[in-house]
Amino acid sequence: MNLSAQDHQTFFTCDTDFLRPSDTVMQKAWRERNPPARIKAAYQALELNNDCATAYVLLAEEEATTIVDAERLFKQALKAGETIYRRSQQCQHQSPQHEAQLRRDTNVLVYIKRRLAMCARKLGRIREAVKIMRDLMKEFPPLTMLNIHENLLESLLELQAYADVQAVLAKYDDISLPKSAAICYTAALLKTRTVSDKFSPETASRRGLSTAEINAVEAIHRAVEFNPHVPKYLLEMKSLILPPEHILKRGDSEAVAYAFFHLQHWKRIEGALNLLQCTWEGTFRMIPYPLEKGHLFYPYPSCTETADRELLPPFHHVSVYPKKEIPFFIHFTAGLCSSTAVIALLTHQFPEIMGVFAKAGKRESPWGPDLPLESSFLLYPRSDDH
Repeated sequence: MNLSAQDHQTFFTCDTDFLRPSDTVMQKAWRERNPPARIKAAYQALELNNDCATAYVLLAEEEATTIVDAERLFKQALKAGETIYRRSQQCQHQSPQHEAQLRRDTNVLVYIKRRLAMCARKLGRIREAVKIMRDLMKEFPPLTMLNIHENLLESLLELQAYADVQAVLAKYDDISLPKSAAICYTAALLKTRTVSDKFSPETASRRGLSTAEINAVEAIHRAVEFNPHVPKYLLEMKSLILPPEHILKRGDSEAVAYAFFHLQHWKRIEGALNLLQCTWEGTFRMIPYPLEKGHLFYPYPSCTETADRELLPPFHHVSVYPKKEIPFFIHFTAGLCSSTAVIALLTHQFPEIMGVFAKAGKRESPWGPDLPLESSFLLYPRSDDH
């Protein structure tokens, strides 16, 4: 609730809210933690101004019980939001306060249209949803914080418009832009799609990987390095839950959200999950050890587990970054060297006592009872009376 309140205040409020009585009421509503009180405040704002777009947004998200009801309220919000946005555009150059109002009204309008696109997607009107998203990205390209392109990728995958998916990735899968599980794993899925139907581990081990297969494996390794929690959900090695309202990039919460909406797209492509299963664990052999060095991305952050525990429900077993296992012979060699060093140190400091222990543990020589075996670690000569 705190994260949602922060988002709402960032998108839907500004310093000039006191100039509009309805916005003043909504500013209090966004800060309220009690849902019934928030809904009551939204109705109060509508009584003051029937064109209060943010009031309709709150009712659509918190009072509507079905997607159809939410879409109806969002359409009312869109009508009001467009009116306010046009009015703000005309006044934007009058003062800094009017510029702040325009930024806020722009955020509200984009938010409403994105929500309408998601309603259309959920109700099966996928082409309509794609058109709304494309128009949004064309009209408001700077507003990438809403991740509209990720919603567009999922809708295009549902339409199996793989060429269009590739075109979106070409624009947003850039080294200078922030990454996400949706971008990295969708890029891997497209490259996997070209080889997965004919891929066989036995055949690959005999003849080696082709260029296309190497590209697909490298794309999978890249995606797994970005978020190593996703494969277990895609391969159904861990049970899925409903995704949380907020997610953490590279965390378990992002993995849950991605797999929840994209598992069907991996299943639709023959052999894709098989190739993922055969290759994803190889990623951890590519990452230098210790993990702080990273490989293709920045080192995996150690704080994700704590944040994910706050975002995900208590009954969910949070996935953590796989620890690199050290081979047994390294443990054995380290223990042997340590014990030898301790024995040598004790022998140097307490030669008499260690000599007593050595004599007590000596056994009869195989060459005869009169030729005792001497312990190899005693460093002082045997006395004549022994």
